[in-house]
Amino acid sequence: MADTLALFTSIGLSEQKAKETLKNEALSASLKDAIVQAQRVCGASGVDKARGTLLYSMASRLKDTKRLTFLSDSIAQGKISTELQLAAALDFIKSHPQDPINQKQYEEACGVGVVVTPEQIEEAVEAVVKKHKEQLVKERYHFNMGLLMGEARSALKWADGKVIKNEVDLQVLQLLGKKTEADLEKKAKKVKVAENETRVKKEEAAVNGDVMAGEGKSLMEQLRGESLKFHKPGENYKTEGYVVTPKTMELLKKHLEITGGQIRTRFPPEPNGILHIGHAKAINFNFGYAKANNGICFLRYDDTNPEKEEEKYFTAIKDMVEWLGYKPYAVTHASDNFQQLYDLAVDLIRRGHAYVCHQKGEELKGHNAPPSPWRDRPIEESLVLFERMKKGLFSEGEATLRMKMVMEDGKMDPVAYRIKYTAHHRSGDEWCIYPTYDYTHCLCDSIENITHSLCTKEFQARRSSYFWLCNALDVYCPVQWEYGRLNLTYTVVSKRKIIKLVETGVVRDWDDPRLFTLTALRRRGFPPEAINNFCARVGVTVSQTTTEPHLLESCVRDVLNDSAPRAMAVLEPLKCTITNLPENSKSDVRVPDFPANESKGSHVVPFTRTIFIEQSDFRETMEKGYKRLTPEQPVGLRHAGYVISVQKVIKDAQGKVVELEVTCSSSETTEKPKAFIHWVSQPLVCEVRLYERLFLHKNPEDTSEVPNGFLSDINPHSLQTISGALVDISVKGAKALDKFQFERVGYFSLDPDSTADKLVFNRTVTLKEDPGKI
Repeated sequence: MADTLALFTSIGLSEQKAKETLKNEALSASLKDAIVQAQRVCGASGVDKARGTLLYSMASRLKDTKRLTFLSDSIAQGKISTELQLAAALDFIKSHPQDPINQKQYEEACGVGVVVTPEQIEEAVEAVVKKHKEQLVKERYHFNMGLLMGEARSALKWADGKVIKNEVDLQVLQLLGKKTEADLEKKAKKVKVAENETRVKKEEAAVNGDVMAGEGKSLMEQLRGESLKFHKPGENYKTEGYVVTPKTMELLKKHLEITGGQIRTRFPPEPNGILHIGHAKAINFNFGYAKANNGICFLRYDDTNPEKEEEKYFTAIKDMVEWLGYKPYAVTHASDNFQQLYDLAVDLIRRGHAYVCHQKGEELKGHNAPPSPWRDRPIEESLVLFERMKKGLFSEGEATLRMKMVMEDGKMDPVAYRIKYTAHHRSGDEWCIYPTYDYTHCLCDSIENITHSLCTKEFQARRSSYFWLCNALDVYCPVQWEYGRLNLTYTVVSKRKIIKLVETGVVRDWDDPRLFTLTALRRRGFPPEAINNFCARVGVTVSQTTTEPHLLESCVRDVLNDSAPRAMAVLEPLKCTITNLPENSKSDVRVPDFPANESKGSHVVPFTRTIFIEQSDFRETMEKGYKRLTPEQPVGLRHAGYVISVQKVIKDAQGKVVELEVTCSSSETTEKPKAFIHWVSQPLVCEVRLYERLFLHKNPEDTSEVPNGFLSDINPHSLQTISGALVDISVKGAKALDKFQFERVGYFSLDPDSTADKLVFNRTVTLKEDPGKI
């Protein structure tokens, strides 16, 4: 250990860095071999710090260690002398896995022997400065100097970046002179310009069917930006952890011939439940990434578990994808490939990578399960037994096909096929063995020539097994990329838990508006644009995200404020008789659909001697700060042009106020009232359902927060039904899921339970965020 430590410090590593390196066995072994090889080449002169830095960088980034000697020699001989050249060398050997390496092509690709003279640097920088001279003189030192650096670097690929920067600084100084006080001041932010740019972007996004994040960056912009971090189609081999085999380049060439270099993604849900808010991010990420980069996305049902799959789930999943605004390039099923998957499993056995096992299910559970006693059974024996599994000669659980590999989470030899005597939704009784996710997923991606297999973080532990299986079978291997899952507080999204909520009668079904399934959110009145905007606001980062529901509700308000026409509704009516109007008095009042923009249309409501207001808009006793109707204080009626004053308060036998007698006067001739309230006249009677959070605690699944389980955490006030609410006649003829803003009350959506005789409205969100919820 001490000798190795001394070896590492001899190339310029600090003692602390050398000790940290020793803790990483793989890196330590690679670096030691690289230094020893370089010392052989350098001889008595030894390995200097510059070469040592490159050796360390090479050892930490090189995955294919069979090329370690070759690269060590290049560094020791001075052929590779900069980080830029090293990056080019690593790229070259990744894309040329076959031996021997073509030395000439290698040296050309890495700039070996290329000398960039000071004169060339000076000329290149001079050309760039001249190109931008006018703007430079105008903006002086507020000009983006990085632009000059970037263009000069492009013209001088192998030049030293520090030398280029010094030359840029020198020539700019010669042109502009020393910095003045004005140059040292921070550049003023162009707020109005930024606002205008954001507005234009929003307008363009709306035209293109795009959505904007809260900070003005659209989902498509984010996903296009994300593409800069991903590999380009056909350059799979450049991805961290990707294994290059002798057939990799041949398979990638064929893949590019089929796809034409187009990005291909897929959204692969299991058809055994309804999609939830977390899936909205997955849909936006998969379909959106393809759309943002002119690619295509498949909707592929992972239908390999016939016991839990139902037609209603297939239909609902497709409906939700299309509701969010995405059209699949094609709808496919894992079951489309059952025969091909079986044939590949036979091939996997023949190659010695799979075997038939008789361990029971309980023996396979956990990460420390003992190795199978059948792991080394003869290939021919496994082939015969697998055929017998297919023919139904074993009972369920009596035999499985397992793959010979260890997953990143320590799970050994995952199951590839199991026996299930259950008819399949699409293939009927044709099969009694079904492939698992671990076996099916990557092979279906390969069959469909997927370029980017996008999945949530929990599948990171399966990335190495994904690559292993494709490579073990010598088939095209896509690249798996993980992103952070979207989680919400105050809810559960587990299929098992939602079924429990339905079975116990806590909620009506999967689309109960208190849930966060996509069907529930649609029924509650959430617009799909708002959900997409929410995904954009959360961002397409790879970090796990737990978000409060009020952020989603804020996105809903933003959309509905511009799209939901106004109507007037009274949830708890109080009758008002206007005594100074004739008995049969009736006039029309024109109400704008969008008061902030009256050009978007209007509707007419009747105004008669009898109107109804909210009970909360009247108080018999005047209180400080109360601005609505009292016997001493008149109020205006929205849109009507009248101010009403109380003349008489009528109560029932229990002393409850049941009616007011009032008089009205024109708002043009009367002193301006302190408030205007909404009202209805000759209204429609409707049912209104008001929703609050279903759970009392932020994390109902956390036993430290909710010791007795999520079913004990139900909010008893999560649903309030008002059967005698009144709404103006403008909503007559509305269709299910039509959305309205009931002025001063909230945003509402017409529920599918509505009939011709009875309208039912769900409150989507309140007009403003309730600070008590945060």
